[in-house]
Amino acid sequence: MSFLKETADDVRTMARGWRWGRRSMVPRSAEQYVLPAKSTVFPSDWSRRRPAIAAREVAQKGGLEPLFRSQVRTRVEGLDVLDRIDGPVIFAANHASHLDTPLILLSLPDEWRRRTAVAAAADYFFDTWWRAVGSSLLFNTFPIDRRGGAMATTPGEVLADGWSLVIFPEGTRSQDGWMGKFRMGAAFLAHEYGVPVVPVAHRGTFAAMPRGAGWPSPGRRQLTIRFGEPLRPAEGESVREFAPRIKDAVAQLLDEDSTTWWESKRRAASGATPDPSGPEVAQWRRVWAQSESPQVTAEPSGRRLAAWRR
Repeated sequence: MSFLKETADDVRTMARGWRWGRRSMVPRSAEQYVLPAKSTVFPSDWSRRRPAIAAREVAQKGGLEPLFRSQVRTRVEGLDVLDRIDGPVIFAANHASHLDTPLILLSLPDEWRRRTAVAAAADYFFDTWWRAVGSSLLFNTFPIDRRGGAMATTPGEVLADGWSLVIFPEGTRSQDGWMGKFRMGAAFLAHEYGVPVVPVAHRGTFAAMPRGAGWPSPGRRQLTIRFGEPLRPAEGESVREFAPRIKDAVAQLLDEDSTTWWESKRRAASGATPDPSGPEVAQWRRVWAQSESPQVTAEPSGRRLAAWRR
């Protein structure tokens, strides 16, 4: 009887733990190895051919720009640096909102805008055909894999074709509006292909359209954007050494935009540029600090005024 009772208890225990209706659970170490599935990435080469360029010009100037100007106000400074260099270049900018890309593109002179492509996350913008086609046509995006996978088109190939690039070295939008860690992609491309990096800093896009928002907040929030002096790797300077210089240049532009050119230069010279990653305080305080739009004076205060738009 004792044997039968123990057997019945074992059967009941096994029945409670058995995955009825599904396959049995196999330890990971005993599972058969299967190659990971490759995500489908839609090609974007067509967006840099003449018909698409012509269609994009109509879409940007006839649709995107009037809509963008109706939702936000912008101030653009520093575009004169582009008069002293020839393309292609890499525009390396902080990333806080979906407004960043149209702000950068629509701030560029037309001849630069028409020859500028935007690196976009393959897993977000190229996961469906309609999003891939829409972003490629309107913003001239091409996919990059944030997980390090192979792409049909690489940034180097786009640069080699004479296109400038917009790259967000943070890799994703900020959660709270403050700048995150810079990856080394922009520094690597500049080092590998011998093109300059133009640092770009903007403020106000997080306040106007933070992560998770589907449309800019009402009231035509103020946005500001600054283009800095082009950077090139020094002789013997490695990618790992060059990358922090790009981040420091963006940080200095952010400081200049919130104060003055002279004050930001003095702080940069003494190594006292404010940390663009923000203070180590509670998350709600970090978000609250970035929820206020930049305040601009009646006359622009920066040394390198390029455009003044309301």
